[in-house]
Amino acid sequence: MTADEAREWRSRHPQVSVTRALLCEALTGVVVAGLAGLITWRADVVWSAAYGALAGVLPAAVAAKGTVRWARPGFPPSAALAGLLLWEVVKLVLTVGLLGAAPRILGVPNWPALLIGLVLTIKMYWVGLLWARPLKSGQTRTRKEHSDGC
Repeated sequence: MTADEAREWRSRHPQVSVTRALLCEALTGVVVAGLAGLITWRADVVWSAAYGALAGVLPAAVAAKGTVRWARPGFPPSAALAGLLLWEVVKLVLTVGLLGAAPRILGVPNWPALLIGLVLTIKMYWVGLLWARPLKSGQTRTRKEHSDGC
């Protein structure tokens, strides 16, 4: 692919705001915790659902922030791919660590509520990406940057 073809492809396929997708995830966590409270009227269920949502949103936000640094123009594609894989591992480790810490933080968590909060929050990420309005190529950049087309 030439540099001109890459520029044309980027203009036809605008970037999607990851921040909006993460906000959609966080909003889902709030809704799930609220619904858990309305259905059960038990504080342990609400806290468990909220913690499950946090165990999905927090690692995703950390990974998104870390991945953005590796996806800047000028980075070799192989380095960007390595950075993405690295941050996916970090996200996985953080999620498992938060789940493992749940009994220490919550006391006796309500595991079904916690896992429902986690799963619904993680799955909502894709809905957030679909609902997010794409950014026009270069919209967030303040200066024109030179790229080799990759």
